[in-house]
Amino acid sequence: SSDVCSSDLMSGIGTYIQNIASSGVYDIALGKKAEIEKYLPNIKFLEYDAPIYGVKEQLKFPYGALKNIKPEILHIPHYNVPIFYRGKMYVTIHDLTHIILPEILPNKFAYIYARLMIGIAVHKAEKIFTVSENTKKDILKYYKINPKKIIVTYNGVDSEKFRRKTESEYEYLYDKYSIPIGKKKLMYVGNLKPHKNLKRLLEAIKRLKNGSEFVLILVGKAFKSHDILKIEEEVGIQSNIIHTGIVTDNELVDFYNIADLFVFPSLYEGFGIPPLEAMACGTPVVCSNTSSMPEVVGDAGIMIDWDSDEQHVEAYEKYYFNEEQRKENSRKGLERAKMFSWKKTVDKMIETMKKSYNGDSK
Repeated sequence: SSDVCSSDLMSGIGTYIQNIASSGVYDIALGKKAEIEKYLPNIKFLEYDAPIYGVKEQLKFPYGALKNIKPEILHIPHYNVPIFYRGKMYVTIHDLTHIILPEILPNKFAYIYARLMIGIAVHKAEKIFTVSENTKKDILKYYKINPKKIIVTYNGVDSEKFRRKTESEYEYLYDKYSIPIGKKKLMYVGNLKPHKNLKRLLEAIKRLKNGSEFVLILVGKAFKSHDILKIEEEVGIQSNIIHTGIVTDNELVDFYNIADLFVFPSLYEGFGIPPLEAMACGTPVVCSNTSSMPEVVGDAGIMIDWDSDEQHVEAYEKYYFNEEQRKENSRKGLERAKMFSWKKTVDKMIETMKKSYNGDSK
């Protein structure tokens, strides 16, 4: 049989693609060879390079080459499916951020495109994989489809990579990223877009009684359209912040380990991989009580209302003053993280595809 994966590498979705693909489920990958071969060196390629979320990705899609291969299954790991593809297709829809929070999109066309493409994806696909019950609920709210068509397959965490480490393994970060020794380290991972709610986080840190004893480490990509440095200046908190930019996989694990507390105040997540990675490293988590995050973090972290300054401040100070609370949540987080594995995700996807391919609609 030949399974094909069409790929675009981005933050959470990039993590998903890498972990699903490296399980050996695909025979052929569509995408930029230079990007994909870094983690899938022995796979066959169909070169496919087009800017995402636009007409070009439809026009440049290799319809002819795919027709010649006649794959049994095409899996698209995001909602931007090939409109004119006629074979069996499965799609993963991670979230409906672009519909629920249209203000984060660059223009009205981007919203119309997202709305249209998700509609085409949910109707054309044999089955829709989603990464949380919350995303399933959102899809059913916006599109009239049979709920049985949607299969929830949670994201996972690689427990061999994301683990507790000893100080000697991560202390090099102090020098490399000029992290002050002796201060409490709050950490955030992800892109720095508006829906990640970082302004609220910065304002909360500014209000902490012991604000000068905290540093906030922001790990992730900045966007020209959203100037986080300007916001830091407005809040007057530049001296408390360390920007790392994009880091290596190994450094990411080390940052989770060096952090005293992982903070994730996002307004909306389809799943939210970073809090899970933090828990797997034994780092206590404070995150928003919205969208999918209660499904992921459960009672292992502190859930706060994303727009409540009081709850932000209270949660961070609770950890600062209470070592017992930190230890308890660290222990719970390590246990909770064991529930999520990429093997479970892949096994459920394969089982679903086999059943559906063989005409079992259950």
